[in-house]
Amino acid sequence: MKLNDTLQFASHSLNSAHSRSFLMIIAMSIGVAAVVILTALGEGARLYVINQFSSLGTNLVIAFPGRSETAGINPGMLIGQTPRDLVLDDAMAVLRSTAVRRMAPLAIGAALVSNGPLNREVVVLGSTAELLAIRHMTMAQGQFLPEGPADAASPVVVIGTKIKQELFGVENAVGAWLRIGDRRFRVIGILSSQGEAMGMNTDELVIVPVASAHMLFNSQNLIRILVEAKSREQIERARKETEEILFKQHGGERDVTVVTQDAMVATFDRILRTLTMAVGGIAAVSLAVAGVLIMNVMLIAVSQRTQEIGLLKALGAPPAQIRRLFFAEAVLLSLVGSVAGLLLGQLGSFVIGQIYPTLPVAAPWWAIIAAFGTALGSGILFSVWPARRAAQLDPVLALARR
Repeated sequence: MKLNDTLQFASHSLNSAHSRSFLMIIAMSIGVAAVVILTALGEGARLYVINQFSSLGTNLVIAFPGRSETAGINPGMLIGQTPRDLVLDDAMAVLRSTAVRRMAPLAIGAALVSNGPLNREVVVLGSTAELLAIRHMTMAQGQFLPEGPADAASPVVVIGTKIKQELFGVENAVGAWLRIGDRRFRVIGILSSQGEAMGMNTDELVIVPVASAHMLFNSQNLIRILVEAKSREQIERARKETEEILFKQHGGERDVTVVTQDAMVATFDRILRTLTMAVGGIAAVSLAVAGVLIMNVMLIAVSQRTQEIGLLKALGAPPAQIRRLFFAEAVLLSLVGSVAGLLLGQLGSFVIGQIYPTLPVAAPWWAIIAAFGTALGSGILFSVWPARRAAQLDPVLALARR
């Protein structure tokens, strides 16, 4: 029997048992769709995190207080010690590195912002003029924080678009006075709408000079120092020199963590890629379940088709041909189920992407190939036993249905 005849015979056998074939196709397609959708979600989360880090800037080195050990905590915390804070002098000292292009200190706090009777609680960020270039932010109106010494306080503020809409409406905000806490600041600029990045929505942000933030919150601490290297090739040098400068600033104590943006991205990328593969592997278990279903249903089919098998063997069909017929049926079932599952998975990923537009939901190519291959392989693998059982039937007893 030729290959074309084998496939036609197998397709005819599947068509003659609509319900049985439909159930097996559904089981296989659900398994494939589960793998595609779950890996698409995992890949979307990975790309989202990478994009969030990329939005922070380029050639970036970040310093923050506290020494991160391999255990993920500062050992001093276990005996009640707190890490030494970063201060403005530390940030200014970083500029001594010849690999550093610019630096922006960050101080943060929450305060009540009001314009007449309108008020709301906002996140207030203290920094310098360099933040605009480091974070690649753009202005919708006015100007950013003025150039000048970082320790010079000035009653000026830059606000996000949402803050402008809520407190000023259609009125011109640039040049107006805004009360932040117990102090008054003049609005000198409005940021362009950029949405959320790393948990901070710039549209709802209020930015003041870092020295003004220290006065506002009665604190000299910095939560971060953003450092931009002169080039991509000098990122590692900038990290090492920044770490060494802060080591000397803190009296020979390594109580500051300095990381590169690339290292952070690589760490999250590795973690999320592993999670994606793990989730995809868990979903692939459903394909094994579908394979078991195919095996059970085909075993039942063998008992129901004994006369048909006996007639084929009586006409001279060898055992190998009988096995090929059952293999062909399993391949067709798995193939149709896999294709249907891929289409269903892509549809599900598209729907999720429409519901959560900020999440770049897309199944990685390896997940699609793995899901398709696993579905096809499990269908063939679990058809071995039914095929062997059919091939071993005695033609006389099969014709007599014994």
